[in-house]
Amino acid sequence: MEKGTDQELSYGSDYHYIPATSAASGKGVEVQPDVYSYTVQIVNIVLASAPQAGSFVLIDAGMPGSADDIIRTVEERFGSGRRPEAIILTHAHFDHVGALIDLVKHWEVPVYAHKLEMPYLTGQKSYPKPDPTVEGGMLAKLSFAFPNEPVNVGPWVKPLPDNGSVPGMPEYRWIPTPGHSPGHVSLFRERDRTLIAGDAFTTVRQDELYKVLTQKVEISGPPRYFTPDWLAAWQSVKRLEALHPDAAVTGHGEPVTGEVLAAGLKRLAEQFDSLAIPDHGTYVKRYEH
Repeated sequence: MEKGTDQELSYGSDYHYIPATSAASGKGVEVQPDVYSYTVQIVNIVLASAPQAGSFVLIDAGMPGSADDIIRTVEERFGSGRRPEAIILTHAHFDHVGALIDLVKHWEVPVYAHKLEMPYLTGQKSYPKPDPTVEGGMLAKLSFAFPNEPVNVGPWVKPLPDNGSVPGMPEYRWIPTPGHSPGHVSLFRERDRTLIAGDAFTTVRQDELYKVLTQKVEISGPPRYFTPDWLAAWQSVKRLEALHPDAAVTGHGEPVTGEVLAAGLKRLAEQFDSLAIPDHGTYVKRYEH
């Protein structure tokens, strides 16, 4: 990769610091010896690999303005001056790419995402605007202030391999889980049934400010204010439930394991229309099974 491409890299013009936080902000959880979930304000990033490993991968890139926090977290876990082999994106919403440009400039590592997310990562296309009219709590009402313009990672971003493999994560496969965004993916490891789900589902009601602040565990659908295709989102939850994961890290909320995960995800897959799909909103339609 040629250096000197800084002029091509940019955030959307509406990117700005979001003054939102939660009880989990700044805390990390070792879900598996080689899966570390760290909360940046209200969203999780994942470091995949054990601390003593020779290489590791970062999944997702946090909130706007969080690059220093993410770099510090990486170096605390893996050592000073260490950088990931790659950055894998579950999708390109602002809270998952908020520090991406700064991290790419600092580390000079490749970024991978589903090919359908490429327009949102190369400055070509904005996501649909967040919907503050959607049924939900205070965060949904405040979502009008959330960025939706694309970032431009230029030549650093590449599509995930068509064969389902994940660069730098040889035991994992990526699974298409659209709905929350067109090219949303989740990552799954069969050996111990570990799932990195992004925002295909969450373990907190992300639209309700009190629940976000307290991080009350509640297996829920994707964030309501940023999900334009609820039928696809429902099918994605069914797809993930059929994997019977034993541990899951989601983009929002605490990691969940065992029976809490199994029962909660089964209930969500079966009752998605009543539990996840809002009663009203710009992108809402009523669906049958």
